[in-house]
Amino acid sequence: MGMKYTITLQNCAFFARHGVHDEEEFLGQRFFVDAELDVIAAGALESDSIDDTVNYGIAFTMIEEIVTGKRRNLIEALALDIAKGLCEKFHQVRRAKITVRKPNAPVPGVLDFVQVSVEHFAG
Repeated sequence: MGMKYTITLQNCAFFARHGVHDEEEFLGQRFFVDAELDVIAAGALESDSIDDTVNYGIAFTMIEEIVTGKRRNLIEALALDIAKGLCEKFHQVRRAKITVRKPNAPVPGVLDFVQVSVEHFAG
């Protein structure tokens, strides 16, 4: 019987220029990302080796590169690119659930943030 465990990177903050409106590109804003990675337990639980799991330092850097890289109109597209990238980079990841929060979304009212979650399943 197989096992899995979950690695979560919570509330990672990055400055970027995503959005549909010109002012979002011009001004930029902070985006917050949560990454929930389901990992097959192929040995890391017993080997206690970083080589058998997801190195969350590398995962964080990957998320940062994707968020601060190419501009996207939709945070939905951004979340999917992050999820796919993490599944491709780490063969142990079977599911990546990525949540992107945008606190300064241009809406005609007051809100804490807009949030989108995307799940991507490897292979």
